[in-house]
Amino acid sequence: MSAALIDKRVSSLTDAVADIKDGSTVLVSGFGGAGSPIDLLHALLDQGAKDLTLVSNNAGNGHIGMAALIEAGRVAKIMCSFPRSAQSHVFTEAYRAGRIDLEVVPQGTLAERIRCGGAGIPAFYTPTSAGTPLEDGKEVREFDGQRCVLEPAIKADVALVKAKAADRWGNLVYNKSARNFGPIMCTAATCAIVQVKEFVELGDLDAEHIVTPGIYVDRAVRVENPIDEDALLKAGAERKPQ
Repeated sequence: MSAALIDKRVSSLTDAVADIKDGSTVLVSGFGGAGSPIDLLHALLDQGAKDLTLVSNNAGNGHIGMAALIEAGRVAKIMCSFPRSAQSHVFTEAYRAGRIDLEVVPQGTLAERIRCGGAGIPAFYTPTSAGTPLEDGKEVREFDGQRCVLEPAIKADVALVKAKAADRWGNLVYNKSARNFGPIMCTAATCAIVQVKEFVELGDLDAEHIVTPGIYVDRAVRVENPIDEDALLKAGAERKPQ
């Protein structure tokens, strides 16, 4: 396709997630409320895909976003660093009832596993988790006298990411710490879907400031007034499939 014809923009959240299939592995950006693509998650809830594996920093809060997907029975497994938090009631109940599988991954290891997935590195050794139950079933070797665990890369079918702005080629910039897992998740997914607050014209983004090049982005959708996760949590909001 000619560069002049490339246009990653889609018209709606519904269109953005329309072809996510049952059983997909979905990377979800965000660190708490910072960079969490709540609008895309709610669109996925309405779309109906099930038996999902979510990969994220945490397991959702309240009854919105990832927690809403879990509550609706759409999530078979979650891979995360912080499954328990002050408002992770939905995950806790589902896990205790045996309705969801959990793989706990230390945060730095999670980030590196995703980065390796995007970089084509199949696995790496790390001392993190060595000597703990998290090493069970994994290959262990010593390097310079230090026990290290082999961790496999994480690749996914879909990434759901929140960014600040995009041009029609899909080049992205983020809002400060809301960047977090977004850039590496875009590289590690077969289809990277990004919600942005605004679209800008080609050339408006300083090339030196572009964090995620458009080659790693498949779809971008404008959400001018994105959902504020913290505000919904404070209000005790619940999100059900529509």
